[in-house]
Amino acid sequence: MNYKGYWCLQLHAHLPYVRHPEYPDFLEEDWLYEAITETYLPLLSVFEKFVEDGIDFRITMTITPSLANMLSDNLLQSRYYERLNKQIELSEKELSRTQNSIDFKPVAQMYYDHFQDCKRLWNKYNGNILNGFKKLQFLGKIEIITCCATHGFLPLMNNEKAQKAQISVACKDYERHFGVSPKGIWLAECAYYPGIDKILKGENLKYFFLDSQGILYAKPRPKYGVFAPIYCESGVAAFSRDMETASQVWSAETGYPGDFAYREFYRDLGYDCDYEYIKPYLHLDGIRRNIGIKYHKITGKVALSDKQPYFPQHARDKAAEHAGNFLFNRTKQVEYLSELMDRPPIVVSMYDAELFGHWWFEGPDFINFLFRKMQYDQNIIKPITPSEYLNKFPVNQIVSPAASSWGDKGYYEVWLNEANDYIYRHLHKASDRMSELANKFADVGGILKRALNQSARELLLAQSSDWAFIMTTGTMVEYAKKEQKIIWKILQNCIHK
Repeated sequence: MNYKGYWCLQLHAHLPYVRHPEYPDFLEEDWLYEAITETYLPLLSVFEKFVEDGIDFRITMTITPSLANMLSDNLLQSRYYERLNKQIELSEKELSRTQNSIDFKPVAQMYYDHFQDCKRLWNKYNGNILNGFKKLQFLGKIEIITCCATHGFLPLMNNEKAQKAQISVACKDYERHFGVSPKGIWLAECAYYPGIDKILKGENLKYFFLDSQGILYAKPRPKYGVFAPIYCESGVAAFSRDMETASQVWSAETGYPGDFAYREFYRDLGYDCDYEYIKPYLHLDGIRRNIGIKYHKITGKVALSDKQPYFPQHARDKAAEHAGNFLFNRTKQVEYLSELMDRPPIVVSMYDAELFGHWWFEGPDFINFLFRKMQYDQNIIKPITPSEYLNKFPVNQIVSPAASSWGDKGYYEVWLNEANDYIYRHLHKASDRMSELANKFADVGGILKRALNQSARELLLAQSSDWAFIMTTGTMVEYAKKEQKIIWKILQNCIHK
């Protein structure tokens, strides 16, 4: 069948590396556990069901090295499983507590079923769900790409060796987890400046992703804008974000996730229930927090106390409706673009994976309905991965992309401002010192080699863009600053020794 165009869904799965064996439980580790239950397992479940039902889907998915290492860590796996079992225990109690409630019985049943499905899938892979995604890649249904080793913001590194280390370490780590070399890479925060592509070329990476600004302000300006890949002078290809699909799904105000029928993220059973009832499911400090069971819908611009009961079937119906609307818009978009181009256009939709399920609870349902409708309800647009598109259309325009990121205003301001600028002088000095030591002691062994390797690991962790981002947004700032201080202390001790 001759399609008029293609659609590339790129999901960027990433979390900062958080692992604290020195504590029996640790609040920030919840970031991982919530994402596993609400995003990674639900998506894996949807993808496996596609395979069972013969749905010919394609998804490109970053699994960053920091996330891959947390997902494959035995301690974090055991802690997650313990948490999941406690959620199942609570959901069983909730079935009893809400059995006579017309409003809350359906959603209590939904959570019980959801947690049970998570446990089924978790046990299927013996706690290492990376193997599930690896299997789907082997089947040719998803294409897993890598990212900078610790999500380091490359344009703000003044040492090229540090930039190369972020890329080379990432590629080696990918091979360790997935058994093959990565074809593509997601530059942390989609941050690019001219010349980074040469480093990617050195690691045999074939493509990366750019924000639309990187393409639209390229020199010369690409003939087909963001609807066809370009080649940098190095020969590495770049795919760029389509802003129409971004706003349709990202925006909480005008996009699908803000619909009043969808689940309200900010009202949680951890605050709604009697304290003694909910206390066994909180952290050891006993402070009320979100526990991942939420019984209310967005409702509208009303106070949390005025949110109305959430009805899962209504929300699923709305997700199906939105999937149909998204597909309709893509077919019209592709029909129009195909008349202007000498090849089928590619529409690239780029999102944080955690949007689907964690922030937008119905996101996995949306993806489920979308790919099924795409296969059976139209013949205009076909899902594709970047590698497949480059194989079909290997001849593309050569341009020099512009410096850009997918942060606010399209440049680097989110990661370099008055809230976080002080960290970079330390990062630059540490990078230069690490380079000196690596050259000076290139052939050492024993305790000195261990100290140098530990120094390199700590430097990589310090370079993560997550810390600067947290400082800008004002969420969990104290944790970010504390982690930076601990990393600096270890790094300094290693370097001095």
